[in-house]
Amino acid sequence: MAAAEEGQVVSCHTIEAWNEQLQKGNESKKLVVVDFTASWCAPCRFISPFLADMAKRLPEVTFLKVDVDELKSVAQDWAVEAMPTFMFLKEGSIVDKVVGARREQLQQTVDKHKTSSASA
Repeated sequence: MAAAEEGQVVSCHTIEAWNEQLQKGNESKKLVVVDFTASWCAPCRFISPFLADMAKRLPEVTFLKVDVDELKSVAQDWAVEAMPTFMFLKEGSIVDKVVGARREQLQQTVDKHKTSSASA
């Protein structure tokens, strides 16, 4: 894995990039947090720096960002109805979901799921 991807939120601008990041996440057995966002969404902009900070502090977690307008089919496949929506994945399965710019809930959910994979 490229060092540049450690500790940052990776934006997926194409279906190919999305699939590649998802595949990497599945293979690494790391917790993957997907931020479904939109450029026009104020709460998304509000939570974005918090997410970037979490990514820096938690290199053992993969953070992905998907713009729902850019990748409409992905948002539809994942039944995203509100922004921001955060999906938590482990080995390709959704293990949790947080809807809305809720910092505490986001932090708690990441903490809950990142520890269970660390023992693998």
